[in-house]
Amino acid sequence: MSLLTQLLARVSLNQGKVLGCVWDVQVAGLKNFLPPEKYKGMEIPERSKLRYFEKVPQYPSNLRPPKMMKCLRFMRGPELVNNNLIHNQFGIMALGGGRLKWGHFEMIRLTIGRHLDTNRMFAIWRVDPPWQAVTKKGQGQRMGGGKGAIDHYVTPIKAGRIIVEVAGRCEFDEVKGFLHQVAHKLPFKAEAVSQETMQRAREEEARLESENVNPYTFKYIVQNNLGGCHKWISPYDKVWYGKYR
Repeated sequence: MSLLTQLLARVSLNQGKVLGCVWDVQVAGLKNFLPPEKYKGMEIPERSKLRYFEKVPQYPSNLRPPKMMKCLRFMRGPELVNNNLIHNQFGIMALGGGRLKWGHFEMIRLTIGRHLDTNRMFAIWRVDPPWQAVTKKGQGQRMGGGKGAIDHYVTPIKAGRIIVEVAGRCEFDEVKGFLHQVAHKLPFKAEAVSQETMQRAREEEARLESENVNPYTFKYIVQNNLGGCHKWISPYDKVWYGKYR
């Protein structure tokens, strides 16, 4: 707060006390005279917007697209590789498992491209284009007859996976709005994150785990089969101890 603003607030407060009332100090329009942050070593690539992904993966002409099983393990559990930001700035992180269809990729690309300032920002994909085939039979068909034809392609996502990343000469408040808008349209829980928010969340999780005084945690109960819990818990609870379903 500048010296002039402090003097005006003090005078208005004294006048209010004389008149027997307290006035609120207006803060709208206050200026921030701190020097702007210097983004050293930040280079904007030539292609600053997200690239277009094909709806169907391209195979050689002599190969038929393979049909695949559901493979739910591809979207179950935590992401152990692509769970950090490359440029240490901002992005969208999945909070649960799911599948991204081609329409979701287009929604992300168009929404971010509409709000992105290409002169000082850029965005990159952190996921692969749709590659897993999902089959489906036509409506009204009888049971049997073999596996159905390929209906569409998806990209399986695990919890903690970084979907898209935005970086450049910008702050989190500038990109938080449209990243939050994209995250709420995805078919699974996701949130807009920055390097600072991710670091604080991990530190808070570690603090809660270290300061826990109750010895009977879910992990301890499962490992020692208290109450015969192995009869009714999921096999995945024995691996992730209730964190992921």
